[in-house]
Amino acid sequence: MGNDTQMRELVEFVAKALVDDVGKIEISEVAGNQTNIIELKVAKEDIGKVIGRQGRTADAIRTILNCAAAKHNKRYILQIIDE
Repeated sequence: MGNDTQMRELVEFVAKALVDDVGKIEISEVAGNQTNIIELKVAKEDIGKVIGRQGRTADAIRTILNCAAAKHNKRYILQIIDE
């Protein structure tokens, strides 16, 4: 299992624990030279659960992602897509 797969699975694991409609979770990744972007889409009703009050939950997810990525000398940006 590659590092990129692990990071996607990490975000998916956390998202599934937070949202009600796990079937609507979509995760895609855009790879760059230094930085990879992970895009997370959830159901409209669940966006608040993923972002949290004043963005605290989203910040916590980003912190976990960056700590895990630092082990592999990579940088990840988490974008939460609201559609």
